[in-house]
Amino acid sequence: MATLLYLVHRMPYPPNKGDKVRSYHLLRHLQRTHRVLLGTFIDDPQDEVHLPALRAICPELHVVPLRPRRAKLRSLSGLLRGEALTLAYYRDAALARWVRETLATETVDATVVFSSAMAQYAPADLPMLVDFVDLDSAKWTQYAAARPWPLSWLYRREGERLLAFERAVAQRARRSFFVTPQETELFRSQAQGSGENVEPLCNGVDAQFFSPDPQRASPYAVDELPLVFTGAMDYWPNIDAVNWFCADMLPALRQRWPRLRFYIVGRNPAPAVTALASEAVTVTGTVDDVRPYLQHAALVVAPLRVARGIQNKILEAMAMAKAVVASAECAQAIGARDGVEMFPVADADAFVAQVETLLADAQQAASAGVAARAKVLASFSWDAHLSGIDRHLPIASAPTAAPALIPT
Repeated sequence: MATLLYLVHRMPYPPNKGDKVRSYHLLRHLQRTHRVLLGTFIDDPQDEVHLPALRAICPELHVVPLRPRRAKLRSLSGLLRGEALTLAYYRDAALARWVRETLATETVDATVVFSSAMAQYAPADLPMLVDFVDLDSAKWTQYAAARPWPLSWLYRREGERLLAFERAVAQRARRSFFVTPQETELFRSQAQGSGENVEPLCNGVDAQFFSPDPQRASPYAVDELPLVFTGAMDYWPNIDAVNWFCADMLPALRQRWPRLRFYIVGRNPAPAVTALASEAVTVTGTVDDVRPYLQHAALVVAPLRVARGIQNKILEAMAMAKAVVASAECAQAIGARDGVEMFPVADADAFVAQVETLLADAQQAASAGVAARAKVLASFSWDAHLSGIDRHLPIASAPTAAPALIPT
């Protein structure tokens, strides 16, 4: 059993949004054969009530509050330093001090970093494994293309600076991981010699938890035809997705299906999301359990125009045996059979046409849901995928010299 320092940019509990689902399952996987010392930020006051539960899972835990408003102001120092704003956003003296104190009192064998920004805390003298998850620099570059100046300039700059940091981190790491082969190859194409020790480490889904239950009550009115989108609704790609759907798809669908109602299910809806609430749109905010909304939906939709990696929301819907209509970028990462296990579409008109086809043919939608769940069971086990990290981890503890930190 080795001792691992696990550094995560957002508290990995509860596993109720994409990155937290992955970081939580990685924590549990590492704990099966290793002792884990977890250092992380908490950036949502709603998560504070879950600290005892996380401490029960991982007793050797250090959580530092991160106030998003202050962090955004702090990130502007990156403009003066010529670095990525993301690094300054997650730079915190209290977490750096905890890392130093931990290394002074513990024999740590390796560091596992979740999200590139946390690599700034990793001891320079220890083996480091990095779960980049997605290529965040490419995400910022995508944002730039969709925003007016000066945000387009700022986001493009962030993409360039963050890519330089990602390259340096990958060069230093023993092994680095991305969530899909596509993200891995994209990084290699931009890595300039830093992509040799990089491989995919795919997402999974807890198909036992996300499974249909005939006893599960419906949250919908009996005369509704519900379409559902799930996700954290303060996340810009999700905000963009539901606004696009409501503007360019929902009106046409409602003309033919007046009982249709679009449900936006997810925590922390931004003002641009709450403003969508209407006779045709319900914005739920945080719900205790997303499964009833998925199970009893007519269809699940994922109209994401900015999508990196594998979308957990889609895997969860597939595990619940639902037909999913999604942007082509989302479907490609999952590798589902078009028209059998998922329905990828290229634009708004195709989205409307595919939704209408499935609403008109409930049997096809049901068959696709069965095939989708079978795909998840066959291909998206967390244990099977996360075991890919095991061969790069140390086997047993050994004395180490006092490590040095990257300056913070």
